[in-house]
Amino acid sequence: MFKIGTLADWFGVGLLEGIRESQRCGATGVQIYAWNDLDPAIVSKSQIQKVKDTAKECHQEIVALCGELGGNSLERVVDTPQKIAYLKGVVDLATEFDCSVITTHIGVIPKDTKCERYHTMLAACHEIGLYAAKNDVFIAIETGPEPVCQLKAFVDQCSGIGINYDPANLVMVTGDDEVQGVHTAGSSIVHTHAKDGICNHYVGPKEIYSLFAKGGIESLNRASAYFTEMPLGQGSVRWHQYLQALSDIGYKGYLTIEREVHQNAAMDIRLAVEFLKQEIQNLPK
Repeated sequence: MFKIGTLADWFGVGLLEGIRESQRCGATGVQIYAWNDLDPAIVSKSQIQKVKDTAKECHQEIVALCGELGGNSLERVVDTPQKIAYLKGVVDLATEFDCSVITTHIGVIPKDTKCERYHTMLAACHEIGLYAAKNDVFIAIETGPEPVCQLKAFVDQCSGIGINYDPANLVMVTGDDEVQGVHTAGSSIVHTHAKDGICNHYVGPKEIYSLFAKGGIESLNRASAYFTEMPLGQGSVRWHQYLQALSDIGYKGYLTIEREVHQNAAMDIRLAVEFLKQEIQNLPK
């Protein structure tokens, strides 16, 4: 019904060994970050081949790349040329890996569709979406910075743009219904992250994502007053209802486990694979 993947980098043992760990824990696919040695601006043909060979040896499909835009993502017109160029490079890299999905955060989409920031983000997504579509690739915007209905209305205006559905971001940050949101997003969902968590104190996504804009992934510690990421099944995501909703809309892609912590991540990923297998088994056939 669904396939299970991992983010290889979060095993904390390097990319190639992370791909091997993904096989060992029972997943069939990996998502990898387009950064460091795989930054499209500097990546070598030999490095690409090493990753492809390792994935093949381990029977792992490269299911998605992660294109990290950093800072204010696509919110500021002064930044967009450089970031569009980077994403186009990630699209080219995706074609090397026979991969059709690139996940990313583009910033907080404004509710006011007439404001300058909205049109800056939309213009950038039009350009990169057209480039992706020509290469049979989707740029998948991750849920969290705005309600799903708002994100859906945005992506519907662009070819080559879809949704990377992360239910934990919705329950931890946005306060949106992670189950109903699946039905709202529908066929726009091209990839999902399997993550769990709880909201400790709601302040709204604009406040949270401004922390990430300033401090990147290292700002998670400062955000702990607002939310806590948890191992799968220990947070607020209603997994049975969520997976049933994905099944209802006909999604048959990957549930890619994301565990953004620096301690015990590898152990939690292994347990998450088993958790998802059990949840999938318990769904009506």
